[in-house]
Amino acid sequence: MSFRFAQEVAVLLLLATLPASGQTAVRLQTSDTSLEFEAGATAPRLLTIQSGESTWNNQSPERLIESVYIQGRAVPLHWQLKPAAGAVDSRQVTLIYENETPRLRLTWEWQARAAFGPIEHQIRIENLDDREIWLPLEDSFQFDWKIDPHSLLQQVFIEKGAGTPSNVGTHRVSISDGYEWQGTSSTYAHPRANEPREIIPWFLVQQTTGAQNGWYVGIEFSGRTQLSLERQGNSLKGSAGLNPDPGPFRTRLPPNEIFDTPTVFLGAFHGGADAAGNILRPWVRTVLGNPLAWQSPNYPLTVNNSWGGGMKIDEQIAKNMIRDSAELGLEMFHVDAGWFRGVGDWYPNPQKFPHGLAVIADDAHQHGLKFGLWVDWTQAALDTEPGALNVNDPKVRDWMVTDLPPGWQPEEFKGQTIDLGVPAAKEWAQHEVERLVTDYHLDMLEHDGYLVAQGCDRSDHPHAAPDNWNKCVSRAASSYWVESPNSSDVSYHAVRAYYDIYRKLRQDHPGLLLEVCNDGGRMVDFGSAAHADYFSITDTYDPLSNRRAFYDTSHVLPSAMLESYVEKWATPRIENFRYMLRSGMMGWLTIMLDTNAWTAEQHAVARDEIQLYKKELRPLIRDGDLYHISERPDRVHWDAIEYFDPRTGRGVVYAFRGSDENESTHTFLLKGLNAAEKYRLRFHDHTAPDQTASGKDLSSSGLKMNLALPNSSELIFIEAMRER
Repeated sequence: MSFRFAQEVAVLLLLATLPASGQTAVRLQTSDTSLEFEAGATAPRLLTIQSGESTWNNQSPERLIESVYIQGRAVPLHWQLKPAAGAVDSRQVTLIYENETPRLRLTWEWQARAAFGPIEHQIRIENLDDREIWLPLEDSFQFDWKIDPHSLLQQVFIEKGAGTPSNVGTHRVSISDGYEWQGTSSTYAHPRANEPREIIPWFLVQQTTGAQNGWYVGIEFSGRTQLSLERQGNSLKGSAGLNPDPGPFRTRLPPNEIFDTPTVFLGAFHGGADAAGNILRPWVRTVLGNPLAWQSPNYPLTVNNSWGGGMKIDEQIAKNMIRDSAELGLEMFHVDAGWFRGVGDWYPNPQKFPHGLAVIADDAHQHGLKFGLWVDWTQAALDTEPGALNVNDPKVRDWMVTDLPPGWQPEEFKGQTIDLGVPAAKEWAQHEVERLVTDYHLDMLEHDGYLVAQGCDRSDHPHAAPDNWNKCVSRAASSYWVESPNSSDVSYHAVRAYYDIYRKLRQDHPGLLLEVCNDGGRMVDFGSAAHADYFSITDTYDPLSNRRAFYDTSHVLPSAMLESYVEKWATPRIENFRYMLRSGMMGWLTIMLDTNAWTAEQHAVARDEIQLYKKELRPLIRDGDLYHISERPDRVHWDAIEYFDPRTGRGVVYAFRGSDENESTHTFLLKGLNAAEKYRLRFHDHTAPDQTASGKDLSSSGLKMNLALPNSSELIFIEAMRER
């Protein structure tokens, strides 16, 4: 559906006045999602969402907060609709509710920022009173769908890579009567054995029969968030928003200030999880992504990262890597940890870089490469040089999330986190990242480690004070972590400050690329997608971990934003070497090993693979639909990912044979093809002769594969045989 036609349809269906109650129902829709709302006298309600031929009816109005706290006393609220203050058009529905004493205004808003995909929702509470007010938790979104008690439903949710992908990653769970689930996300996960891992803050519900119609919801925020789902009888209910645990949640709202709930998006689809992904990924690119990054035909880039040599990087090693990167045809050289004087002291180590970092950046630029830099810029430690973030400086000590014990020592590249929610700390960080980008001539800035606080035991920061009777301060390596009922409020303030810092950095340096690492995959979320350009999706870099993390994350985020680091791995045969490279070539490709140590044969093969990536794979990674045409990789059996761009009629299958000595053949059922069209298949490594087949046959009988060696791969290019 065209944008103009979608607008016309939306306008025609926009307003319908209900009987004398004074309530008004309005409809907002894109080509994929249709929502209907009701403006109740004391609370609004999302009435329906339509997915294909299915309509989901919401049984309950929005639960607006019922009281606030003034000087420690609970004061009840009585919200009243202000019809004249709201606004409705073809792209947005805004309803306004007010409370007289204390004087508060609540804005309930839904917005369609694209002609396709999901519709965003946010609640805004403004303090119009002259007193400071404390708000309890207001969920971003609640629902209570009326369902057939006998309907067959399934939930899909995705874990973060977070260190090492687990053995599941992509969860597909039957939603039976009595089902209860909660998923959480934060800025830094600590996965523990036998406990649920953090999720990318999103989930999907679909009917398992017929056209697999369904809906999905996601949260555009990097802080402590939660989603819940519960089925009881004819009710399927849940919520999305800030994490209420540990609680109770409280946040300060001074006079004339505004509290915004994290933005959520709600979308509909039919045709299963891959169909939902092929709506959501382009929507993320269009609505949340950085348009300047996507305008470059070289996005996503091919990169050489210095961590292949660990912390030993120096000027000569960097220059050698730059020369080899250029010879291989790579597009960016990325200096990882090890370049600095000390943690929190983000200036070049003069023994390693006697001429500074700018000369390294300039050398990269002279070789036709961009230059990127790793920094853990909210970490304080013990260096006392001018400009260092020193934990013993009284100013810095006041910024930190907790006091440190005598004798504390940082790690090689991690220290103690400061709270960006403190205005002075935020101001320091803004100047520091600006200095880094400007002084070191950066084209890309990567942040790593525990960047954004999600807990703090200070009582004089803007967030709520901790509960000293219900507080846990724990240690993980060098860092101290705080857990208390104020944790979600700490996270809320710190994340908003982080977003402000990166928003200004991007404004002042429009071409700058921003990578989100956070120890690999711990901060993969839609808020980060709106403020940075790509993610490290796992902190383990072998072929299986890379493919597992990609399989999971690619359900919801654009492939071009998903970075796999290719690390040294045993490759006795050149086929194993290609398998290793290609396991990191399905999204953003970063090589993280010493390319100067490769054999001449490996060097030549890598150069060819990089050229293939740039010429033929990258356009499909950017613009193609993506299909998960196998089970999740398990190292033993075959797995594959398919890209297909219906506009150009071109696609590719990345096929990987596992370690099973007895499984040399496999058949993959392809998706997204036109049953009536013929397609030419080209096997890049010539493991089979080129062939032609109909879309119907490739979807029903499948693509037959034969690879002689375990841990090998093939790329099968697909082209529609259209008249030109």
